[in-house]
Amino acid sequence: MNRDDLTDLNAFVAVAEEKSFTRAATRLGTSQPALSNTLRRLEARLGVRLLTRTTRSVTLTPAGEEFLQGLKPAFAAINLSLEAIGSLRQSPKGKIRITAPRHAAISLLWPMLRSFVKDYPDIEVDVNIDAAARDLTGDRFDAGIRLGELVAQNMVAVRIGPDLRLAIVASPGYFAQRGIPITPHDLLRQTCINFRLPASGELYAWQFKKADQEVKVRVPGQLSFNDPDMILAAALDGRGIACLIEDHAHAMIRDGRLVRVLEDWCPLFPGYHIYYPTQKNNSAAFRILIERLRFRGR
Repeated sequence: MNRDDLTDLNAFVAVAEEKSFTRAATRLGTSQPALSNTLRRLEARLGVRLLTRTTRSVTLTPAGEEFLQGLKPAFAAINLSLEAIGSLRQSPKGKIRITAPRHAAISLLWPMLRSFVKDYPDIEVDVNIDAAARDLTGDRFDAGIRLGELVAQNMVAVRIGPDLRLAIVASPGYFAQRGIPITPHDLLRQTCINFRLPASGELYAWQFKKADQEVKVRVPGQLSFNDPDMILAAALDGRGIACLIEDHAHAMIRDGRLVRVLEDWCPLFPGYHIYYPTQKNNSAAFRILIERLRFRGR
């Protein structure tokens, strides 16, 4: 196998994974026509059709699918060797892609990155803000950040922040008009602001616990959002009761713009963790980032 063969095979893998000549060309830093010619040359040399092309999509033929599965272990081994060599560098280098919800990115990731990028100028960090769970391997992320209880068991999870609590809040004006709920079930007679889960599209059922009592309440309300900042804005405007992570609303509770209720029904729960596949071969750059994020207590 010569150098051109390896380039052609890498082009095929990129198109197969991206399912698009446009995205694959961007990934490889080449033009779409040049990439298309490369794939045609590869198919001609192999004497078999690997891709089915339409104006809107690119799909693998059965032969292409079989070929891709055969190539993946080989390219994984090459990447492992490259990462191993890279780890021997005196100055760590590489690109790390992370997906994280906005709250975790602002409260935990960015405070670390401010000094990290100065200390390691050869390490690129690409952060995708997304509250939904992502397929790390399929979407080519190195790691994700989620609440500890939501991380899949087949992932390596490293705690990066303290335990959290929920805060049930509304504006003083709202409570003056509607009264203060004493128990979670009192919320059924209130107007609440719902959170729509990004992954499933379902409305979040508010969860409460006090001693040995656990309660889930599907609250009524005119408004629902899939973004906590919008929920906070609606609560500040007196549109209903909101359920938010405590430190998201802390400043507004402290200065009296929001009033907190049902506090004794909101226990601590596991905070944010960074997670990644167990089979991932961690580069020196990745290991350094994990250690910088690792939570070491207050």
